[in-house]
Amino acid sequence: MTLLRFDLLRILVLGALWALPLAAAEPSSPRKGLVATVNPVATEAGLQAFRDGGNAVDAAIACALTLGIVDGHNSGLGGGCFMTLRLADGRLITLDGREMAPAAATRDLFLRGGKADPRLSQDGALSVGIPGEFATLAHASTHHGRLPLGRLLEAAARVAETGFRVDRHYVGRLAETRPGLALFPDSEAIFLKGLPATPSAGDLLRQSDLARSYRQMATNGVAWFYRGDFARRTAEWMRAHGGLVTEADFARYEVVPREPVRGTYRGHEIVSFPPPSSGGVHVLEILNILEHFDLVAMGDGSPEFAHVVAEAMKLAFADRARWLGDPDFARVPKGLVSKEYAAGLARRIRTDRASVVASAGTPPGADREWFTRERNRHTTHFSTADTEGNWVACTASLNTSFGSKVVVPGTGILLNNHMDDFSAQPGVPNFFGLVGAEANAIEARKRPLSSMSPTLVLRDGRPILSVGAAGGPTIISQTLLAILRTIDFRKPPREALAAPRLHHQWKPDELHVERAWGQEVIDGLKRRGHTVAAEASIGSAQAVGRDARGQWSAAADPRGEGSAGVW
Repeated sequence: MTLLRFDLLRILVLGALWALPLAAAEPSSPRKGLVATVNPVATEAGLQAFRDGGNAVDAAIACALTLGIVDGHNSGLGGGCFMTLRLADGRLITLDGREMAPAAATRDLFLRGGKADPRLSQDGALSVGIPGEFATLAHASTHHGRLPLGRLLEAAARVAETGFRVDRHYVGRLAETRPGLALFPDSEAIFLKGLPATPSAGDLLRQSDLARSYRQMATNGVAWFYRGDFARRTAEWMRAHGGLVTEADFARYEVVPREPVRGTYRGHEIVSFPPPSSGGVHVLEILNILEHFDLVAMGDGSPEFAHVVAEAMKLAFADRARWLGDPDFARVPKGLVSKEYAAGLARRIRTDRASVVASAGTPPGADREWFTRERNRHTTHFSTADTEGNWVACTASLNTSFGSKVVVPGTGILLNNHMDDFSAQPGVPNFFGLVGAEANAIEARKRPLSSMSPTLVLRDGRPILSVGAAGGPTIISQTLLAILRTIDFRKPPREALAAPRLHHQWKPDELHVERAWGQEVIDGLKRRGHTVAAEASIGSAQAVGRDARGQWSAAADPRGEGSAGVW
């Protein structure tokens, strides 16, 4: 199975931004707010939004727009996002900007000769879902921001126009996806011919078409994207290349405000994203299971701790495969996050031996109580907070590197391949090795299941942590581990993110661990019966936090080239 892999690197410094070796802003009392992203240019954009009088929502939007340029292999306006907000007045809001299947999509869309063909769901016209990121950013700006959206778009357009220096991760993803990008003329012109034949970190990439598109959105807003020129151009390209997406699909798209999934862990409130994300549900499910174990006594970094956490992950991911899907189409049991259900699962964990999880459990109320719609890298995560009390956790994605590989002609906008997140066929794994069932089968206008987990942690009603991650299904395990290390082991964000990670997703029955755990822990896990795969690194997370003394800090994952800043 492919997992995102990152190496340790010291972080660049930009303008008003400063960083420690672990990419963390020193604990301090910020004048306005904090930002953590995977790219220094995007972090600086968020900080500039604060300097211009914006709040944490404006800073998050500035980060998202800029990441769609400088980290465009992971996210962009041709993709989707989930945004979790805690506003200064105490309201908790989750905005669902997940991609949506076209109206013409059917459950056998990717079957050929009765078998799923992954090429169809991962590259090209059929892999594209209706993008939701721009609709979400515009909604957040209108209802919760302070700066004009056009101003933030213009600032990002200047970055696309003047260009940015690609980093080594960008170069690596480009090398992996070069054959797919070469199939589409506009993609080839921008990403392959726009850089030297053998690109290196530090090469300049300009995106003039994307800059023009940003300026069109600055002038004409969401209408240009969802009911105007962009929708028309996309539909024309789809008709010419066997795709299903139409102008009517774009016009029908809407941001869905959902009720956050909420729970508690050792006296703290956890607020995360509900279905169609599996992330929030399973972060809470795993925390509920682990509440029955004395993790502090085991010790962070011990084989006992790693084993118990892995066993809890395994149980939750079995439930993910059985129960999770778009709640507008599938009955997702609320009992998955109940303390009662978790207590039963915890009793199944042996501390001396890895268990065999044959199938998902049956949570209480599975026949009557469901998550429902509420009306009132392969990825990237970024977190912001301000001194007024606004906190944002946002995860955005195109799915796999460079998404569908398709750039809509003349727009510079790269489209997602999130249709691969559906279950093309029950029991058949997707790109990330995840299997699904009927709950996540392809249906017209349905939103595919996601692992994105933008999460907030509160103590006594006040936020203390905004966290999330990138890396397919490892997003859930990364977010979970950051929360455990914050609450159980009282580590600040930079230490919580730097600590070694592990990941188990039930199928395949393999425990991925970072080598930083050390050979003693790896051997201890093997003795307990785990099949262990040692990795250089797993994923990329970002966080901002505030400790019990009122000290603020922000951290970008030391495995990448991101940055965290305070202004």
